[in-house]
Amino acid sequence: MAELILFNKPFHVLSQFTDETAAQEQPSRSTLANWIDLPHIYPAGRLDYDSEGLLLLTSDGQLQHRIASPALKMTKTYWVQVEGTVSASAIAALAAGVSLKDGPTRPAKARKINEPELWPRVPPVRRRETVPTSWLELTISEGRNRQVRRMTAAVGFPTLRLIRYRIGDWSLGGLAPGQYRKISIHLPAAPNPGKRSTHPKRAYMPRRSKKS
Repeated sequence: MAELILFNKPFHVLSQFTDETAAQEQPSRSTLANWIDLPHIYPAGRLDYDSEGLLLLTSDGQLQHRIASPALKMTKTYWVQVEGTVSASAIAALAAGVSLKDGPTRPAKARKINEPELWPRVPPVRRRETVPTSWLELTISEGRNRQVRRMTAAVGFPTLRLIRYRIGDWSLGGLAPGQYRKISIHLPAAPNPGKRSTHPKRAYMPRRSKKS
């Protein structure tokens, strides 16, 4: 058995326990140490400073590798607020894969959704009265630097707010920002990334609330 920590990372919190780049003349940024008081655990992957949502942590090195390894292609689902009224052609482009400076992205799952029922961001997203916003649900199987933001910008809709809702089989559930919960999981034998599985992928549909 391995212990896994599911943490809802707030906006403007580093996904590490120390701010290694803090200058003496500037205050340190908020880190995981401000929110989690548990010994010997480490993030399995990362989440940008200006993004919110699910971050997984564990003290088990094998589990950490399973979650973070690009070779195992663990899916990640994001709820994305973008500037503008997103078009069907933009959704189709995101799903097919878009060209970025570091190469084309893999095909993704993309769809327009109603605004989820979420906690207010602090500080709030800056809005322009004359420009509408839209919400997308985007599921990817890569972990490039700021990938989701670069993908939406590439199709003409800059990201305003980014929440990671799900990683693999684990989701935020009812976690409020700054809250975490512990779960114990059985760690099966590691799959062979070079061997094609004969089992179909399990489909899932994350729950969301309708726009109020």
